[in-house]
Amino acid sequence: MQKGHKAIVWFEDVGRKDIPLVGGKGANLGEMTRAKIPVPPGFIVTVDAYFDFIQSAGLAPKIVESLEGLDTNDSKKLLQASAQIKKLIANAAMPPETAKAIEEAYLKMGDGLVAVRSSATAEDLAEASFAGQQSTYLNIEGKSNVVKAVQMCWASLFEARAIYYRGQQKIDHLKVGIAVPVQRMVASEASGVMFTVEPLTSDTNKIVIEAIYGLGEGIVSGEVTPDLFIIEKKTNTISSRKISTQDKKLVRNPSGDPEHTNLWVPVSGAREKQKISDADVLKLADLAKALEAHYQSPQDIEWAQEGGKIYIVQTRPVTTIKDAVEVEPEIDAPVLLAGDAASPGLATGTVRIVLDPANIDQVKDGDILVAEMTTPDFVPAMKRAVAIVTDRGGRTSHAAIVSRELGTPCVVGAGEATTMLHDGQLITVDGSHGKVYAGKVSRSVHGPSVASIVKEIIKTRTRVYVNLAQPELADKVAARNVDGVGLLRAEFIVSQIGVHPLYMIKHNRQEEYIQKMYDGILPFAKAFSPRPVVYRTTDFKTNEYKELIGGAEFEEVEENPMLGYRGASRYITDKESFRMEIEAIKRVRKDYKNLWVMIPFVRTVNELAQTKALMEEFGLKRSEDFKLWMMTEIPANIFIMEKFLAVGIDGISIGSNDLTQLTLGIDRDSSKLAETFDERNDAVMVALERAITVSKSMGVTSSICGQAPSVYPELTEKLVAWGITSVSVSPDMIGTTRAIIARAEAKLQAK
Repeated sequence: MQKGHKAIVWFEDVGRKDIPLVGGKGANLGEMTRAKIPVPPGFIVTVDAYFDFIQSAGLAPKIVESLEGLDTNDSKKLLQASAQIKKLIANAAMPPETAKAIEEAYLKMGDGLVAVRSSATAEDLAEASFAGQQSTYLNIEGKSNVVKAVQMCWASLFEARAIYYRGQQKIDHLKVGIAVPVQRMVASEASGVMFTVEPLTSDTNKIVIEAIYGLGEGIVSGEVTPDLFIIEKKTNTISSRKISTQDKKLVRNPSGDPEHTNLWVPVSGAREKQKISDADVLKLADLAKALEAHYQSPQDIEWAQEGGKIYIVQTRPVTTIKDAVEVEPEIDAPVLLAGDAASPGLATGTVRIVLDPANIDQVKDGDILVAEMTTPDFVPAMKRAVAIVTDRGGRTSHAAIVSRELGTPCVVGAGEATTMLHDGQLITVDGSHGKVYAGKVSRSVHGPSVASIVKEIIKTRTRVYVNLAQPELADKVAARNVDGVGLLRAEFIVSQIGVHPLYMIKHNRQEEYIQKMYDGILPFAKAFSPRPVVYRTTDFKTNEYKELIGGAEFEEVEENPMLGYRGASRYITDKESFRMEIEAIKRVRKDYKNLWVMIPFVRTVNELAQTKALMEEFGLKRSEDFKLWMMTEIPANIFIMEKFLAVGIDGISIGSNDLTQLTLGIDRDSSKLAETFDERNDAVMVALERAITVSKSMGVTSSICGQAPSVYPELTEKLVAWGITSVSVSPDMIGTTRAIIARAEAKLQAK
């Protein structure tokens, strides 16, 4: 191993900021372990180990040669290049010290059966939903077999589907690393997938859980059609269920065959029985809510059950959320086939039945792909198809997830699509209702069409902004019907840097820190230009700063960090750290003038004045194209709003969560006081009204960031009536909030 490199890390040693070292999957496993989520224990063979292997074996030039001039749309040449590179990696010698480290970690874990999974640095991120590009090996036993499985995972970084995906995304093949988590195997009696948002309609008030007998690969592959449960988040009740017949299940091969570690066996007796109890469904829902709260975004979660105990084996951000619109009406025509609605939309095209991924070249632009199920190898054809229909699978199968990512109508679990339909047949697929019709049919729409609703929504006077933190989401969200970024959180960028700013200054690494801040902010300003991006300067608390490298040296222990050394008070004390942040902003603004700044947690008028003066000293001054905002989240901001505004700022943004917390004296994370924590409380409403009306009277714009406007339409109506300028929400609520505002504005106009 190169100096400073680690071959092995344990789950508890890493978290979400460690993606460069352990990949997306590894980072999430570590993050969940630290958050006390029930995760089977394990360790990770790091990205460092992979890159050291590639270098020591001299493989980089050979990989480049195999990929040179490759047309990734030529399936045959793509498969040939993939096979050649995988053979090179599989046959190369692993550095002895790396193999030894893997064997020792496996024995330390207690040997026995493990799952060996791939964790690339460009997967399990918020933008990469094409899951399954790399390999997973289950039920591996014995130290030499674990080492071999790790090397096979490395080779799978060059599966044809992975090469194709990176080519489409213009990602340098040699810059993508791969880590390999090795995890205690769960002998799943039942398993499945759950979403903390309804994936078809983007309804954030619902949790969707799918369950099957046996190992979870059966559900993700679409080989088995699962039970489906819909849970209401607010009441924690099961609102609907659909129980499917399961004839076979995937289990460990008792023969121990290393080439076929799992096999399908018949399900005897309880084929039509509910796979898990209602009590376990609700336990899963509780874990789903805990994960969504921890990550502060909707999650796609894999789970397994063994001996009555539930384990979470993976979570990743949901990447398929779109603007929530009213579901269009069903078509009044004879139904040819029916299945589960997996991806909304309506499309007509010619049937192309593909039973083997080797034949995906048969699918041309505008065709409808019909398959028993899809795997990652089908992705090139799925991109060309206008709709997708499968015999098997549920809403969380590969076909469903990728179709939603592509925005392609999809019906899964249609039963006999591959036998009832025939090549060349003209059909219409309604992905919103899970129906397939013969020939070309269209909707008979009563009332305003979705297109007209969207046009009307775009005209709202009140702007709809989005809250963002992760750079990899910028392009995807910028393509949505949104007016800009109302809250760009700095904290994710700082976490990715992973080093305390004062530690960087101490070691004369200021330029490195500034450049990394610049690299983190730039994607947002670029993606949304010329729409405004309001960047909130770093609002880490002392306990969060302390977790960064070097943080313990510079941070004191505080009993209540929420009310401690943070926000504006930190800037005017630690001027040099603030200077680096402002310098990064200035560099981005050289090319993108749409980047503005918002100052958080301003306790006093003097703090605001000093912070503003510092920014001017550092070369960042209010102008026609540079606006300065203040977060309004402290009751003091409300009481003397006129004095704060008189300092000279362009806008305020109400942090409704903190304002409610501090107004009512309630810890917003307290489960016992959850019912009392309500932005509609009279005292909070008085504060909101005063913030908006005073700002309006003094010519200052007002915004609000938080879920309240999306959750409580009556509150939004009040905000609009008081004259709020904009509302900033999470990406999943853009469409819903736009519709609520449109209705509120229409009501006001009608009065």
